[in-house]
Amino acid sequence: MKKIIKTYKEINLIKKSANLVSKTLGMLSKEIKPGVNTLYLDHLAEEFIRDHNAIPAFLGLYNFPNTICVSPNEVVVHGIPNKQALKDGDIVSIDCGALMNGYYGEHAYTFEVGNISERKKKLLKISKKSLYKGIEQCKTGNHIGDIGFAIDNYIKKYGYNTVKNLVGHGLGKAIHEDPLIPNFGKKGTGKKIKEGFVLSIEPMVNEGTYKVFLQKDNFTFSTIDKKCSAHYEHNVAIINNSPFLLSTFKYIYKNLKISSKEEDYFKFKK
Repeated sequence: MKKIIKTYKEINLIKKSANLVSKTLGMLSKEIKPGVNTLYLDHLAEEFIRDHNAIPAFLGLYNFPNTICVSPNEVVVHGIPNKQALKDGDIVSIDCGALMNGYYGEHAYTFEVGNISERKKKLLKISKKSLYKGIEQCKTGNHIGDIGFAIDNYIKKYGYNTVKNLVGHGLGKAIHEDPLIPNFGKKGTGKKIKEGFVLSIEPMVNEGTYKVFLQKDNFTFSTIDKKCSAHYEHNVAIINNSPFLLSTFKYIYKNLKISSKEEDYFKFKK
């Protein structure tokens, strides 16, 4: 069992890996457009990570065949890159990981492809907001159940549902560590959050039912009703009793010319 509490030195190493993933997603953001196939995006991501003296974390993990997970529209997570072109109006979640200096970073963002509908825009907006609602609960003395409750309580106001059998997790020398972090829960339940925890918070929000199914490739999860799903993920350390972001979407926002202050609250405060 990997240790849950991380030292400041370890947190800094995880942050370096997470920042490379953030830069990788930022690089990919410039390439995501109608007509681009996701296998091309995968090649770009692998090359970028290796050029920065790191190892693609997902490649070979549980026998996964690629560097990034690419999950368009009704695909929830773990989609395998292929030669099928993205279409105008799609949404696509890209999940990526990197291993540097013995520590992992990994997170995800759901992108717009061309011009998407207002319905899809709303799903993305609420899903991303729920990510930060969960992160706000990452404080010493709170419980893991507080995170899931905050996420689920927020998205249900808009008629959405969180996936029940896919969860967030701890992060460090292994890409998946304890504690497991469901995107639903009850306040005051689960493991108590402590100084030095490093967590991957990742709400998977479905437009329709929470029910999903595993496709024949044994990796890809899709919504059972074929409605869209969105996925956002950040890596978070608990420092000075508060959540501190190790990952960032700023590289994505810079390339897409998006103005946002959503991460400001979660920057390290001495």
